[in-house]
Amino acid sequence: MQVTTIAVKDLREKTGAGVMDCKKALIEAEGDFDKAIAVLNQHGFDLARKKNDRVANQGIVDVYVHAGDQIGAMVEVNCETDFVAHTDEFKELAHNIALQIAAMSPQFIAPDEMPPEADVEPQEVCLLLQPFIKDSNKTIQDIITETIAKVGENIKVRRFTRFELGC
Repeated sequence: MQVTTIAVKDLREKTGAGVMDCKKALIEAEGDFDKAIAVLNQHGFDLARKKNDRVANQGIVDVYVHAGDQIGAMVEVNCETDFVAHTDEFKELAHNIALQIAAMSPQFIAPDEMPPEADVEPQEVCLLLQPFIKDSNKTIQDIITETIAKVGENIKVRRFTRFELGC
């Protein structure tokens, strides 16, 4: 099947995936744009699983302070190399996670950090399971996985803290 450069360009703009990945996804999806997005998403999850065991000891710390200076959040997000840590995609991810922490006040990064006696829904208190505030169809883990697919490295949220005046 022939895939047009316009279709590849449109898919790349929508997903941020590489040119060849977009072309392969469109061929696999027989030109169907929505199916190609699903193919790319599945590829991103597969890539993230493969990279999950790789050491992520580089990264950045991002800070978000909400308007009015009453709420703030600080997050450390790690990746494998300093080069990726300074890409726009990685910086945007870290900032979006800091924004999420300020807005949704998670208590844990993942469910495995929760005490067994905790009587709360993991989706409410675990950062990685929370719906992303900019797109409720995705979780924080989904946007991390998408970024892993874009940059090709393992990414982990190492730690975070949230401050609220008077609490």
